Amino acid sequence: MQISAQSIGCRQRGMMGCTGAAIFKKALKMSHCSSAEASCCSQGRQTYEDVKEYYGKYLKNSKDLKTNACVTPSKPLPKFIRDALKDVHDEVSSRYYGCGLVVPECLESCSILDLGSGSGRDCYMLSKLVGEKGRVVGIDMTDEQVEISRKFIDYHTKTFGYQKPNVEFFQGYIENLKAANLTDNSFDIIISNCVINLSPDKKAVLSEAHRVLKDGGEMYFSDVYSNKTITDELKKDKVLWGECISGALYWKDLFQIAEEIGFSPPRLVTSSYITVENKELEGLLGDYKFVSATFRLFKLPKNAVKEKRQVIYNGGVTGYENEIQFDVNYTFKEADVVEVDEELFGILKNSRFSDEFLFQPSGDVASSGGCRPKKEIIVDPFQLAENMSKGTKTPGPGGCCGPKGCC
Repeated sequence: MQISAQSIGCRQRGMMGCTGAAIFKKALKMSHCSSAEASCCSQGRQTYEDVKEYYGKYLKNSKDLKTNACVTPSKPLPKFIRDALKDVHDEVSSRYYGCGLVVPECLESCSILDLGSGSGRDCYMLSKLVGEKGRVVGIDMTDEQVEISRKFIDYHTKTFGYQKPNVEFFQGYIENLKAANLTDNSFDIIISNCVINLSPDKKAVLSEAHRVLKDGGEMYFSDVYSNKTITDELKKDKVLWGECISGALYWKDLFQIAEEIGFSPPRLVTSSYITVENKELEGLLGDYKFVSATFRLFKLPKNAVKEKRQVIYNGGVTGYENEIQFDVNYTFKEADVVEVDEELFGILKNSRFSDEFLFQPSGDVASSGGCRPKKEIIVDPFQLAENMSKGTKTPGPGGCCGPKGCC
């Protein structure tokens, strides 16, 4: 199997790693199948029992893990996020089982939903970043985790100097947000950290996310993906499911599901290989490969205009004043002129980023002494992971010429 030093992976913390009690309960409850009656199907019940046996019997500590799907990314956090994390209560942080962070840009005054919020650490961090006018909601299926997260609402409200809380937590399932009374068109952003692979009904998760997002809203999430469809036989393997492998979605299916639901095409942000370090499992998987990747999906208005345009970033996003890397293909530097495709123009113009860019007609930048970069657009997370493993430079900034010079 391919190897990378960095993997987003599934949720972990401390000696128990991905095997922590709260996390296997999360995995078990995620197998709850969504329906109008929120009933549990036979596949979900079997998944519940399989994961329970795996986490309860086979894994004793992180050394027993057979993949690196549960390692913390080595990439440093931006200072403004580190500062926000320092204000989170120690007990909340100590009960946190996530690995890394899934934090998009431009958060002030936004309403955010965290799928699989656990102890609430990320929600409280986001609570500070969105400000008192913003709103953060966490949903988790584990009663104990929800209880911990709710316990410290008053503490963080006072710590952040807010007059009233801007965060709340619900117990529920990500396949059925309606049961938690989360209404249509109510969130600007949804985040998720390696949770969807644990659900047997990925389309239901993404459909519910689309429903509760506002027009122009975004789902920014990390998860595990495979290079081809996982067979039913592998899905039944208790160890592979417990290792966050056999529940992985074939990456091309993400694009198909997104289109069927009504999302814009996924924008690839990061990707790295997951290592399978057990020879027996490696033999079972054969030529399967897995990556941990971050994508961003946008829910655009049905009448959104999509056309090639030039855009200029104004440097107004907190923490990204000099440049903002929107995805692996486009990095916007302050004051530089960038020609974007029809889809990206539609996203920037109709989302929370609209006030952060100046939009102008598409033109021949090169004719005015500038340059038009010719670069490959990467959508395949395995191509990006391969580039990263070989140290190949990924596509550079999408910028051309601006007041600060030419590319």
